[in-house]
Amino acid sequence: MSAFGRRSGMGSGTGGRPAFGVARPMQGGGFQRPEPLPLGGEQFPPLDMVPLPGQGLHDPMLERDPLGPSAASADAMQRLADRQSAPVDQGSARNEGFEASIHRIKEQVLPRLLERVDPEAAATLTKDELAEEFRPIIGEVLAELKLTLNRREQFALEKVLVDELLGLGPLEELLADPAVSDIMVNGPEQTYVERKGKLELANIQFRDEEHLFQIAQRICNSVGRRVDQTTPLADARLKDGSRVNVIVPPLSLRGTAISIRKFSAKPITLDMMAKGGSMSEKMATALKIAGASRFNIVISGGTGSGKTTMLNAISKMIDPGERVLTIEDAAELRLQQPHWLPLETRPANLEGQGEITIRDLVKNALRMRPDRIILGEIRGAECFDMLAAMNTGHDGSMCTLHSNSPREALARMENMVMMSDIKVPKEAISRQIADSVDLIIQVKRLRDGSRRVTNITEVIGMEGPVIVTQELFKFEYLDESTDGKIIGEYRSMGLRPYTLDKAKQFGFDQALLEACL
Repeated sequence: MSAFGRRSGMGSGTGGRPAFGVARPMQGGGFQRPEPLPLGGEQFPPLDMVPLPGQGLHDPMLERDPLGPSAASADAMQRLADRQSAPVDQGSARNEGFEASIHRIKEQVLPRLLERVDPEAAATLTKDELAEEFRPIIGEVLAELKLTLNRREQFALEKVLVDELLGLGPLEELLADPAVSDIMVNGPEQTYVERKGKLELANIQFRDEEHLFQIAQRICNSVGRRVDQTTPLADARLKDGSRVNVIVPPLSLRGTAISIRKFSAKPITLDMMAKGGSMSEKMATALKIAGASRFNIVISGGTGSGKTTMLNAISKMIDPGERVLTIEDAAELRLQQPHWLPLETRPANLEGQGEITIRDLVKNALRMRPDRIILGEIRGAECFDMLAAMNTGHDGSMCTLHSNSPREALARMENMVMMSDIKVPKEAISRQIADSVDLIIQVKRLRDGSRRVTNITEVIGMEGPVIVTQELFKFEYLDESTDGKIIGEYRSMGLRPYTLDKAKQFGFDQALLEACL
């Protein structure tokens, strides 16, 4: 043992740790010069492989970027500079060509047409019947104005006029476009639409603010809602189930704003979502089993991430013999079941009375002999009643909420229960959540516009004051393609599902186990 606490021979080249390079031996003391190590020794590199100052280490990760780190950084900074110096575009659409000419003619024809038509009688006709009645009258007005139109222009003019009187005016052509999933009207001069996850300016305009406000009132009045300066906010829906939100001045400073969330005319299934890349085949199988085995499911995600679409898809797995009640602020769920009763809240009247909240409907639904209760979205105190329903014989109940991750979804549910007037200790709230919820499905809209299931997480129980979860599946980001598409893979964690016993009661235990492993 040397004075430094090391056994003699540890620094020699015979069986001990290799020495640092070929340092010169001290004079005297009986030390022998160690033999030089072979190139690339066991633990330390030879001196000629250690980078000299200013050379830098060789990093194989840098080979992935042919531009090098400095060039890639410069490219990123240039993109930021271009975005900062880009001119501000107010985004006002301008009709051009054929559509512009039709709209100009419509502005001339419409006032004279209204002089010849009884609005009350016109409101009783369908669009096709109204078009037949309008045809000779439009011909008279065009003759008065000394305008000559060909057959194509006449049909286009008829459609525009009928849409103006019975439909939603310029919005009709956007609603008829199957590629459009969202319509956002920001005042009479600016309308944006979402196509394939990307926003773009729509080529439509309204005459003025009064024209746009009339259309907003028409939408709300059709479902028994009202919007004006005293009640400037309204949630409504269209006949096809599309969700509508309206906000008018003085709250909206650029005029009436209408947001429409369209839904696919063809019901979307879990298999379609798996083929479209929203989840893997194994994840789709696990979710099918969860829906059929009456798991209590919470679907979590941000705005426009596909929570309602996921809920509709899972509902396809509900047994047709079960009685299902859905409760929403504005009814947008379209379940694919025969025994389904949708319920909708009601806002207060002008005197501030008569409001029916989601919580009132949940309490009433418990008296209607439901097998499952599905909440379109929970935002507050109704979360407590939903947990009570899940925990009192209504297995298979589902709801959606806004959250960024499964863990945050649990925290939000705790907070929402604490927002109510029920004084319950936090630990008791956490325990009820752990006992009630079986599965949390996290959906997310990625920056390339794609919607994906990023996590499927089980709620296992309590460990002290903490709710314990285990992740069954997750989506892992890998890279981004040259056209901006996000590349990733869906991974199974290979864990045995905690809900296996529940699936066993329905005969799906082996299938669930194979899907998760």
